[in-house]
Amino acid sequence: MGTSSVRRVALASSAGNAVELYDFLLYGTASALVFDKLFFPSFDPRIGTLLSLATFGAGFLARPLGGVVIGHFGDRIGRRTMLVLTLTATGVCTALIGVLPTYSSIGLLAPVLLVLLRVVQGFFLGGEQGGATLMTVEHSPPGRTGWYGSWTFLGSPLGLLLASGAMSLAVTASGDDFLVWGWRVPFLFSLVLVGVGLYVRLSVQESPVFERTRAEEGTAKLPVVVVLKDHWRTVLLGAGVNFGFNMFIFVLATFAASYATRQLGMTRSVILNATLIGAFSQAVAILLFARLSDRVGRMPVMLGGAVFLGAFAFPMFWLLETRDPALVVVAMLIGFTGSAAIFGPMPAYYAELFGPKIRYSGVSLSYQLGAVLGGGLSPVVAAALLGLTADQASWPVSLYLIGGALVSAACIVALGETISGRAPSRAPAEP
Repeated sequence: MGTSSVRRVALASSAGNAVELYDFLLYGTASALVFDKLFFPSFDPRIGTLLSLATFGAGFLARPLGGVVIGHFGDRIGRRTMLVLTLTATGVCTALIGVLPTYSSIGLLAPVLLVLLRVVQGFFLGGEQGGATLMTVEHSPPGRTGWYGSWTFLGSPLGLLLASGAMSLAVTASGDDFLVWGWRVPFLFSLVLVGVGLYVRLSVQESPVFERTRAEEGTAKLPVVVVLKDHWRTVLLGAGVNFGFNMFIFVLATFAASYATRQLGMTRSVILNATLIGAFSQAVAILLFARLSDRVGRMPVMLGGAVFLGAFAFPMFWLLETRDPALVVVAMLIGFTGSAAIFGPMPAYYAELFGPKIRYSGVSLSYQLGAVLGGGLSPVVAAALLGLTADQASWPVSLYLIGGALVSAACIVALGETISGRAPSRAPAEP
């Protein structure tokens, strides 16, 4: 496949993933800023915040199941079809959230519907990320899988940029009416992004690795059974790698917004703008660290990223607690940039852990288990940890992040290097 074709596939995966991450992360931003007031107003403010962040985590609970179900069909009938399905379904769920009546209109039914849509959204995202990474990695030439694979995960900071930017514009445009109608606009805008994403995604061909494997060896009848029977250790260790990263990134991107506005008394615009800058820096750093991993190996780059997650756990909150807008930007800039060392090589890294016949199922299950245990729970756990001390100090949250970083580092060491002597397109197929 020519370079231009690989780039087209990589751009399509990145664009589609950006749209789906926009949908998923927009919910996280809204849960930190507005959902407690709109869907849980009858509770004590602190309890309302916990419940709002818990609904954010509800979407993560469905992601491993989505990874298993959609991964099964991705390994059986193809990557491309599943990616069109996940993109469409996630966008529709997001738009429906934008038209939900609030607690003041329909009472308890409002948070019930909110959680239901969030769970369905999470289910389809669970099958998106594994497939999107495989489409790019399996189209990539040997020696460039880290570089091109990382384009897919550009969708994460780009999705966060879109989500934070849309919410920031909505805050500015609606002013005092933000809680009345302004918050709905970014959710409804998802339909426009889905249309763009589908146009791009439908223009690419099926993975050549999948087509060759299906023609030469056939497909696994129950790929997830093979994964769980023969590769359970790899799944668990792979989940551990993502555990610490997801814990850190969702405390940084979601909990920090709630902490800065409610605990530190900062304005929404300050933390949203700082997040925008941080997300942009992460997009650049993802590419650089992924390319470095092609040259020196995945393990040293990702292990360095895991060390950073722990080392920055205390300084991140020290900078936030100055309440100085410039230093808040510095906290976000350093946090997002440094975390890219573990995040950038991930698409190629996970693909290299599994053979082609079970790769969609293996990657999705492993990655999403780490996401639900780390990212899904981290904002609500962090909010609860603030209550451990009389002055609601942040040091328990920092220790929590250090624990997650140690898990990631240990799992990276246990798995070892993934590109010594083989590339994902040449990995042996499982029986």
